Amino acid sequence: MTAEHDKLPVKLSLPLEYQQDLFQELRAEDELVILARGLGLLRIVTNLLHSYDAAGNNLIVVVGAEERENGWIGEALAEHAVISMSPKARGLSVVNTDMMSVGTREKMYSYGGVFSITSRILVVDLLSGTDLRSDILKRLLMKLSTGLLNPETITGLVILHSDRVVATSLEAFIIRIYRQRNKAGFLKAFSENPEPFTTGFSPLATMMRNLFLRKPTLWPRFHLTVAKSLEGRKKAEVIELEVPMTDAMRDIQNAIMECVEVSIGELKKANTGLEMDDWNVDSALHKSFDMIVRRQLDPVWHRVSWKTRQIVNDLTVLRGILHSLLTYDAVSFNRHLDTILAAHSPPPGSTRQNQSPWLFLDAAHVIFDTAKRRVYTGKANDKEVQGAPSALPESLHPVLEEQPKWALLAEILEEIEKDVYFNPVMRDDSNGTILIMCTDQNTCRQLREYLQNMYVRPGKSHEDEDNEKEEDELRPSAAFMMRRKLREYLDWKRDFVKISASLFAENQKALNGATDQRGNSNGYRGKGPPNKRRRVRGGAVAAAAPARAANGSIQLADDNSGDVADLLADIQPTEAEALQKEEIATDPLDDMEDFFELYEMSDLVIVHPYDGDMDEHVLEEVKPRYVIMYEPDAAFIRRIEVYRSSHSDRNVKVYFMYYGRSVEEQRYLSAVRKEKDAFTRLIREKGNMAVTLTHEGHGVEDPQESFLRTVNTRIAGGGRLAATAEPPRVVVDTREFRSSLPSLLHGANMVIVPCMLTVGDYILSPNICVERKSIKDLISSFKNGRLYNQAETMLQHYKNPMLLIEFDQNKSFTLDPFADFTQTPTPTPSDLQSKLVLLTLSFPRLKIIWSSSPYQTSSIFLELKKNQDEPDPIKAVQIGLNAGEDANSQSFNQAPQDMLRAVPGVTAKNLQRLVFEIGSLIEVANLSEGEISEILGKEAGRQVWRFFNRSVLDE
Repeated sequence: MTAEHDKLPVKLSLPLEYQQDLFQELRAEDELVILARGLGLLRIVTNLLHSYDAAGNNLIVVVGAEERENGWIGEALAEHAVISMSPKARGLSVVNTDMMSVGTREKMYSYGGVFSITSRILVVDLLSGTDLRSDILKRLLMKLSTGLLNPETITGLVILHSDRVVATSLEAFIIRIYRQRNKAGFLKAFSENPEPFTTGFSPLATMMRNLFLRKPTLWPRFHLTVAKSLEGRKKAEVIELEVPMTDAMRDIQNAIMECVEVSIGELKKANTGLEMDDWNVDSALHKSFDMIVRRQLDPVWHRVSWKTRQIVNDLTVLRGILHSLLTYDAVSFNRHLDTILAAHSPPPGSTRQNQSPWLFLDAAHVIFDTAKRRVYTGKANDKEVQGAPSALPESLHPVLEEQPKWALLAEILEEIEKDVYFNPVMRDDSNGTILIMCTDQNTCRQLREYLQNMYVRPGKSHEDEDNEKEEDELRPSAAFMMRRKLREYLDWKRDFVKISASLFAENQKALNGATDQRGNSNGYRGKGPPNKRRRVRGGAVAAAAPARAANGSIQLADDNSGDVADLLADIQPTEAEALQKEEIATDPLDDMEDFFELYEMSDLVIVHPYDGDMDEHVLEEVKPRYVIMYEPDAAFIRRIEVYRSSHSDRNVKVYFMYYGRSVEEQRYLSAVRKEKDAFTRLIREKGNMAVTLTHEGHGVEDPQESFLRTVNTRIAGGGRLAATAEPPRVVVDTREFRSSLPSLLHGANMVIVPCMLTVGDYILSPNICVERKSIKDLISSFKNGRLYNQAETMLQHYKNPMLLIEFDQNKSFTLDPFADFTQTPTPTPSDLQSKLVLLTLSFPRLKIIWSSSPYQTSSIFLELKKNQDEPDPIKAVQIGLNAGEDANSQSFNQAPQDMLRAVPGVTAKNLQRLVFEIGSLIEVANLSEGEISEILGKEAGRQVWRFFNRSVLDE
């Protein structure tokens, strides 16, 4: 930027001292900013971008922004441009689709401005625009019309979510290309997630090397400037409300925690060689726990027992049950447990003995029994009492326990109403709106329905109405909502039996992953099924409880159909319930003036889920006077502090609700403690960290080594001595930039030429074509037959076609089915290894390369390219195209095409015809059988139509 542009007035919206200090630091030098959650990271980013955008002569690229963040940044830049009256500001341009033409992107880049570009598109555009050392390559790329974005023209990069930047990520690849060609441009990185920077050996220094930065700056909540800005006289009024759980909820929570503790103990016993310091109940409450366990087990996943795999999955399920207990109503929670039990229990008559271990515990019986008793239980009638006084009741009646927070929420709203009534004059700039914040949309719907119907009473007899009229009018209740949910639950359970058997099979598939489980019988030949259901005679309480099979596992309860019919009759909609309006899904808005009007903001109660930085937007737009935090969230508390401190004329009263002595409270305190510990470790590492020297994008290479790289000293037999100083070149399919291999090839001093290839993924020489498959891709390609078509086309056009089978670097270098090979004397056609054998028999010239990781693959490619001619990008693009077809006409949008390839009846030959004829997947799904048959043919059309019109209940 010139000095004249630096002097232009730019109006910023950074009222707090720590925001202003951070902005000045960022303008002065490049650095990595790690900010505590809730302190307004996006506000600082948007002000920084506006300061560059207002000059009008800059090209700024934002990397790593999510879709909702793009919306926030775009709105903020537009507002800043109007407030600052900056005529040169261009605002944000989002490049997030491959369907945008090359010419359009090139023109946009030439105009400059602020661009948010997805990583895969940006890396292709940067490679296409890189000033390559070979004049031949320049001419080739110009002919291919891909000279898009020259890194030297970029003013600066802004990296969001920098905690996700690892050595093999696309973002690290982008930064390396940028720094290789542009030494003068700025580079700013941001993150509000400190935990990933504290795992591993010297994690902060490693991250700084990946980001090509030297200076990190840390801004925790306990930073002196932050604390001074937020703890002044403008503090919000906070009322903390501890809600006691019901006895039933506490029993269920204790039982779940016992199951979690036992499961972790079993994991430790079965895997003694691993680091297990963090394997405890406290860590198990966090979302990332099962991912941490799975990451530690991945290298030996092929050797762990079935029981260990099952327990890892069970920990995720149990943590989900804990969350559901505190957020779902009693009926929905019981329904959720029914689904879990069906997914983890074999169907009646099965001899499978691999149920989840926690289902055998007494605590599991407590969970299911108590959950059902919260919904309905037994009720003795007069005839039963007179006929057999000692007999247990056999009829059912609803209990419908309400969540304790509901009644407290109604009390808070009543208190707010009184406060507004006695203090009608607003003494500040707040709107008087009531904002209720909760975890997710499901809780929002639940609270909205409760608040709408909490004063609706189901019909009663006249005597009951006379006795309880006054009390009922004053006391809110969820009876109307819970009765409706119970009716829906009983109807759902009747249909649930049809699909419950398939849930177990689907769960087993998820656990098996790629393997086919064989040898299902486990020593029960000639005997009756061990888990055959047994009817429990007697009282409804016992009948409502889940039964145990002969092997001791929990089974779905079988309630008497007559009792269920009586219960349904007992909760049929009354006259008062029938008068309530149904939920309106769509409204044509006819006669809008007669039925609709604008409400005053002071009359509104807004229920909104927590949504990260977007919550700051909600506070600024709604300007609430009262905030009810239905569930605790540390980041939102800080956002309220920032909001209140930024506006001296707005008062905020906050009600902070949480269940006392619950997992909810423990999870909240643990999250705050973990963030504080992470910042403490980062501060310590920063103090001891040596200066990070940012290396060049390509390592410094000896010129002689570069010249002699391809010298062939074996000239016997008529060989020729050839040498070149040009770096090795690889033509890469643009779809391959989803993987980390192109980044590693570029790091190994290879020139990457991105092209839209029809045949192969990597072209190493005019004769060598490589099709890369991860294990997951390999399995899907075998299933839909695509791999055979790819192998056939490679053999037609290349002398040395190769299939590269690449494993994940963090997982075991083995195929899971090989571990199960000894279970059956003859391998079935569904086995992966047998399919590989059939492939090699069908295509003897096809070479198979096994690679343990992308790092090894790059080494293999270097060896394969020795003494080979460089590939021709134009010829590589034209191979496989039909006569007259242009490479530029091919669509980059591969996700819908990949989905279509998995549909039965769609082949590589008819896929292109389907893509050209039909515009989108939804149009394909809505076509009639005749219309599809006209495009694909009769048989293929019938298969595609049956796939999209098949019932989910069919086997």
